Amino acid sequence: MRTCLRKALIVLTLSVCLCGLARAGLAGRFGKIVGKAKQSEYAIRVVRADSQTVVYSHNATKAMIPASNMKLITTAAALDYLGPLFEYQTRVGLCGQTLVVIGSGDPLLGDSVMDRLYGREPGWFLQEATEALKDRRIESVTDIVVDTTIFDNTRVHPNWSPNDLNRPYACEVCGLNYNVNCIEVATDNRGGVVGIQVQPQTTFVEIINEVRAVSDGPSAVGAYRNQQPNRITIRGKCKDREGPFEVAIEQPGAFFGFVLAEHLIRSGIPTTGQLIERAFTEEGCRFFELAKHETPLIDVLHRANKDSLNLAAEALLKTIGAHESPEGKNGSWANGAERIGAYLRRLGIPDEEHHIDDGSGLSRENRLSARALATVLLDVYHGGNWEYFRTTLAVGGEDGTIRRYFKGSGHRGRILGKTGYISGVRSFSGICLTDSGPYLFSILSNRSSLSRDSINRIAEAIMDEYRDADRDAMVPGRSAIPLP
Repeated sequence: MRTCLRKALIVLTLSVCLCGLARAGLAGRFGKIVGKAKQSEYAIRVVRADSQTVVYSHNATKAMIPASNMKLITTAAALDYLGPLFEYQTRVGLCGQTLVVIGSGDPLLGDSVMDRLYGREPGWFLQEATEALKDRRIESVTDIVVDTTIFDNTRVHPNWSPNDLNRPYACEVCGLNYNVNCIEVATDNRGGVVGIQVQPQTTFVEIINEVRAVSDGPSAVGAYRNQQPNRITIRGKCKDREGPFEVAIEQPGAFFGFVLAEHLIRSGIPTTGQLIERAFTEEGCRFFELAKHETPLIDVLHRANKDSLNLAAEALLKTIGAHESPEGKNGSWANGAERIGAYLRRLGIPDEEHHIDDGSGLSRENRLSARALATVLLDVYHGGNWEYFRTTLAVGGEDGTIRRYFKGSGHRGRILGKTGYISGVRSFSGICLTDSGPYLFSILSNRSSLSRDSINRIAEAIMDEYRDADRDAMVPGRSAIPLP
């Protein structure tokens, strides 16, 4: 009995000492990186994933602005509430001679990134609906009804800057989204005359051309909104060609309905009625489905985390809210945020360590602690969906928002995570696949106390610490704890 007890005490002491060495090693590495940065303006949490052992923590319970690290919380909550088999479904059908489009909040309908991935031509869904009408020998339709009531009608978050609203990262969020709720604009100078091309081609948006042709000097153009919705002025100087660049539009549901109507007319199926945005019910007529598009949850998580698409995260938040209501409609920032908050509380994260304002992190009213982020990652890691979720993270040196970083030997492909940036805020959370095992981490910096390079070096230091620790334990003459 005494021998067994002695061995157990030795193992426990060894474990504690090794953990202490790891803490000291990381602290030394991190200290060299952060330098004179104010201690109160950054937070770090590092956790051994399999054992859930905290190996380093600094300011980890302090709630800070997370920027796009908010997306990790939103996507994890969506996976928890909706499940990995969830799909968005956009349906087009007939009710008599009325063409009906029922949105599901899908943020990726017409998304060029996903269309290229799946080998789909631009406008393929419009063409599919048109072909279905032709197959039924429908020669015209009257009204086009667009149902966007899966979400509420507050399409712009009140805490987003008005100066950002024509930019793609602050596009409106609707129950029916198309082409990431943007048009693509390009200009070209042909013999001193500047032309503007818009995709998709539509008269839903009015373009005012105020671009000047130049033959030398700087060349740049930009898009500016007017008081009238979807009246966009393009200004600047064009020497050869500028763009294409994305410009966010207003009223996305109506945008899709209008683009669909234009496509039908070009295909020989005129519309004789009105475009109406309202809830659809089958009272008085039977809905006959013509076309349906399904977007799996995994695609939306990929675009939210790997590519940091704000629309994907905001649609997820509102979808979480909609699925809480008995009717499965009226998803809003308020009810979605409440459900995400409930998810965090279920994980034991106290209210003072989180405040959810939007799903993407664009709002400066969001607050998360590094401990909250690490705890959510731990929950996913041990919850049965880790491999599913892991594929949605950007991979260092390979893809997503960190493809330009972590290309060195021992780092490439082994640091995965989600970056974040808004003015004065930088963040990075994810996982390091070290030689001695996986380590989850969260790094938050407010008031720009840490640069992007410093934050990246912290992640690299985790990789290096546990590679060096394994190597040092095997090299004669290095400090190590003797085995019994």
